[in-house]
Amino acid sequence: MAAAARNIGLIVNPIAGMGGSTALRGTDGSAVLARARELGAEPLAPGRARRALTRLAADAGPVSILAAPGVLGADIAKDAGFEVEVIEGKAIAETSAEDTRHAAVALRDRGVSLILFAGGDGTARDLLDVLGSEFPILGIPAGVKMQSAVFAVSPEAAGQLAALAAADHDGRIAFREAEVMDIDEAALRAGRVSARLYGYARVPFERRLLQNPKAGGAAEDATLDTLCREIAQEMVPGVIYVMGPGTTTQRVLHHLGLEGSLLGVDAVLDGKLLGRDLTGAALESLVRGQPARIILGIIGGQGYSFGRGNQQIGPAVIRAIGRENIILLASQQKILALGENRLLADTGDPTVDALLRGYIRVRLAPGRSTMMRIDV
Repeated sequence: MAAAARNIGLIVNPIAGMGGSTALRGTDGSAVLARARELGAEPLAPGRARRALTRLAADAGPVSILAAPGVLGADIAKDAGFEVEVIEGKAIAETSAEDTRHAAVALRDRGVSLILFAGGDGTARDLLDVLGSEFPILGIPAGVKMQSAVFAVSPEAAGQLAALAAADHDGRIAFREAEVMDIDEAALRAGRVSARLYGYARVPFERRLLQNPKAGGAAEDATLDTLCREIAQEMVPGVIYVMGPGTTTQRVLHHLGLEGSLLGVDAVLDGKLLGRDLTGAALESLVRGQPARIILGIIGGQGYSFGRGNQQIGPAVIRAIGRENIILLASQQKILALGENRLLADTGDPTVDALLRGYIRVRLAPGRSTMMRIDV
């Protein structure tokens, strides 16, 4: 007779990621959360948790789910078809970091073997604070930038990795110490990247399923600068160019004599700034029915094209512009540092992720490019 599956704890931070499409770069603080809602932000974490649980159910045998009450986990697990044991606590609509911490301690004390959580870097920090570095956790990516290395590459990958851990009765699944990053959201909203190592957490490890930590930026070389000048010169009149965040796209704007938003998404038309630090809704309205292209860099170390720090370029925008109108830029050093010939996409919409899947051209230098596979 097969051994029973181990218990998995579930925590969902229902407000995680709501600042992405609205260009707020996070939801730390009640005022920022209120502003995100005013701008029409919708909760992302419950849907992403449901996707992970669907994959968990498909890949695992019988598995016991212990969950925090209500929107903190139990509601989503029940919707996904699991029989759920709910830990003590109130099912409240407005949750806080303290609710997350309390749930984590309760799940640990109930003997779960792994806590699966949907959230971002802030949620990872909350768990590390109360669980320490030895208790296993695994993140379903639902935040904005997610520079910590405790997250799976996608919700489905989180479900798959949780299933492997749940069925592992003889210690075959490897674990590693993964970085938890402390991100200053106020600095991000002011256009500055302020991140430091907060600590290490223990995570189940499968290389293709778990994301790498974000690599620190290296100085751009003359070759990349020349490429960015070439991209600026190639821009076609009458076409809207959606410029993703990061230093590479900022170089393109620099060669146009424009100042964009380093961590936001801008739009250019006929050599002029059409919009700066745009929300997802504004971008969608801007490109609807218009000829447009997307220019993006990739995230060093992780290889993400869409879905990390650029959620404003959401599924509707990608559909409207089309895969054939995506221009990816990267230095050769950044590509080589990835260690494998793949990029990642995690837009939040599985149909758009499927649209992006496959080989795509990445421009490295004037007259030089490489083909890389986008995985989801």
